[in-house]
Amino acid sequence: MQQEIRFATFNAFNLAPPGTRCYDNLEPCTPAEYEAKLDWTAQQLDLLNADVIGFQEIFSQACLREVLARTRHYREASHLGFDPDPEAPRLTPSVALVSRLPVTSPGQALPLFPGSVTMPPGSRDPDRFTRAPLHAVIELAPGLVVDVVVVHLKSRRPDYRSGDTGEDPNLYALACLRSLIRRGTEAAALRVLLTDMARDRQRPRVVLGDFNDVADSVTTEIVLGEGAPLAERMFDTARLRRHQDGQRNVGFSIVHDSRHSTIDHILVSHEFNPLLPNAIGEVIDVVYLNDHLELALPPASDHGQVLARIVLYPQDGQLHGGLE
Repeated sequence: MQQEIRFATFNAFNLAPPGTRCYDNLEPCTPAEYEAKLDWTAQQLDLLNADVIGFQEIFSQACLREVLARTRHYREASHLGFDPDPEAPRLTPSVALVSRLPVTSPGQALPLFPGSVTMPPGSRDPDRFTRAPLHAVIELAPGLVVDVVVVHLKSRRPDYRSGDTGEDPNLYALACLRSLIRRGTEAAALRVLLTDMARDRQRPRVVLGDFNDVADSVTTEIVLGEGAPLAERMFDTARLRRHQDGQRNVGFSIVHDSRHSTIDHILVSHEFNPLLPNAIGEVIDVVYLNDHLELALPPASDHGQVLARIVLYPQDGQLHGGLE
């Protein structure tokens, strides 16, 4: 078995061709800005050096392929992803997955909620995710495959109804509530999907994504499966990691109004929790690449990247080789 597997999540911050207006309040990037963004993203990918990476805010999969072509480590990697629906009333980014490990089945978009989950009556698109999760099956080692799901849950951006404005604090509060309800519903839908995977496939699961909320929020804990049987739960790699050094813990993935928080997470199933029986590996460290947030580099993402280092156990239950 390979000694170490590295998973990462990377919000690419509106990766789109030059001239594309991603949002009404955001100016399209120029050709020069686009080139700088591609170069920075490629350099950051090589710095991560992860085996499997989940991406968010991809408006064009062709742009991501161009990024991969500029890297040193991902030119031959597998790339899974789907472009946004050009017929949709609003342009919405999608997610993607890049893997240097074998992908054993075609990637599958999961746009619809499970039948048991729906938004409240009167909601827009009540039966589907804002941005469809992407499911792939990755071979970590001979005979060992995992289900990997890339997600991007609804943002905190207020969900105004037609004619509403943020000038009215009551309308603003209701718009924020609608966003929270949608994110919570998406979290519940994702929880059901993960539970079904655990019961039907009975193999390890990894979730990579932008949850748009912190690890101990209600929505993230719904995805984790608090209260569910251990075999169906997910665990936050930041809490599982073997190296818990408070002196060097600078774990944050976003800065908003001078507040530092982590809303990008990597979750794993019980097979990577060393405190539970039949673990096949453990999280040895979680690393945050976030210096660019403090430096405010123009071509950089507005999110930090999160990297989880996982070591697999050999069959005798001992760690491979020497670890730091």
